[in-house]
Amino acid sequence: MKILILSDGLSGGGAERVAFDLANSFLELKNEVSIITTVQDKSKAGKTNENGIEIYKIYSNYHERWRAYISLNNYMLVKEVKRIIKKIEPDVVHAHAIHCHLSYASLKIAKKYCDKVFLTAHDVMLFHYAKLVEFINFKNAEIPKQFDYKIGFLKQIKRFKKRYNPLRNIIIKKYLKYVDKIFAVSNSLKDALEQNGIKNVEVVYNGINLSEWKENDRQVKEFKDKYNLNGKKIVFFGGRLSDWKGTKELIQAMERVSREVQNTVLLVSGQENDYTHTISKLAEEKGIKMILTGWLGKEELKTAYYSSDIIVTPSLCLDTFNLMNLEAMACNKPVVTTCFGGATEVVIDNKTGYIVNPLDTDMMSKKIIELLENDEKAREFGEAGHSRAKKFSLSKQAEKYLKYFNA
Repeated sequence: MKILILSDGLSGGGAERVAFDLANSFLELKNEVSIITTVQDKSKAGKTNENGIEIYKIYSNYHERWRAYISLNNYMLVKEVKRIIKKIEPDVVHAHAIHCHLSYASLKIAKKYCDKVFLTAHDVMLFHYAKLVEFINFKNAEIPKQFDYKIGFLKQIKRFKKRYNPLRNIIIKKYLKYVDKIFAVSNSLKDALEQNGIKNVEVVYNGINLSEWKENDRQVKEFKDKYNLNGKKIVFFGGRLSDWKGTKELIQAMERVSREVQNTVLLVSGQENDYTHTISKLAEEKGIKMILTGWLGKEELKTAYYSSDIIVTPSLCLDTFNLMNLEAMACNKPVVTTCFGGATEVVIDNKTGYIVNPLDTDMMSKKIIELLENDEKAREFGEAGHSRAKKFSLSKQAEKYLKYFNA
């Protein structure tokens, strides 16, 4: 089977990594795989071949203020997508994150020249502009029993002001008619899509190749030496850092953790920018030892997991899946995670980690302290997490997709 993957990028986190990992899994399962992606550096545009996968890199770069419009139909780029699809003649087109550069118009082009077109939604961009936070009651720190994800245009206008495109959602739904099936990476995301009028959705979780997440003692030693982590209790947090990732709530929780557990360090990975400077200052004010590593590639990220005692993912948004939870479990590490989003479908509370409302910083700090002070419980949670991670095998998830592709 000829499978063509569409993804705005391949080198970033989340959806981009999933798209590339799936492409390799499809290849291992004896399919012919190509990828169309974009680059923001013109010198990197062109065709390459990586491990038997042909990758077409198209240059695209524009100011973010126009995203609500260009993401619908990036006209000049879509013309190039059309040319490549006609050349490849794929049996299946599988789109991932196309909400920035490749644009939703690519779906219409794909359907014109290919019998089967599928889209995996990794986020809420099919009906929203950014992280979905409007469903959270920021005055209530309890764990909600149900969630109202429906968001009307008035709330979006209030939040995004002049950036809001009133026709955006209507046009996206028009392009979705060219898709045979929409996949959501969690039931939480499926609920959000359906509550906002997007149907024809099935759930296929993100997967992981456990064999790629084995410990390398030498690399762990070098990593700990590099960041002076030896003899420390390490709490690891990372991703695209922002308020919606619960960064400030975690720092508030870590203030108590640092007081009660000696030699505790908050290890933070993520792109360094003005926001990281803000949280560094906040951590310093609260007496928290925080180490910023900058953005970590896959190998360094794996080493960071194994160098840490626990991983915390306290998102304050609909965090649809969050690969960090699954990767941490693959590395035998316990997780303290959010009650908002797909984390509750991956992490089993009081077995592979703890699920908390990040707004309850006292509870979050208690759970972190409990795992830092109880090595046996942390080990048991880590082992249970590793066993659970096997249920999210990348090859199994790829086979689920292929069943739909072959139907």
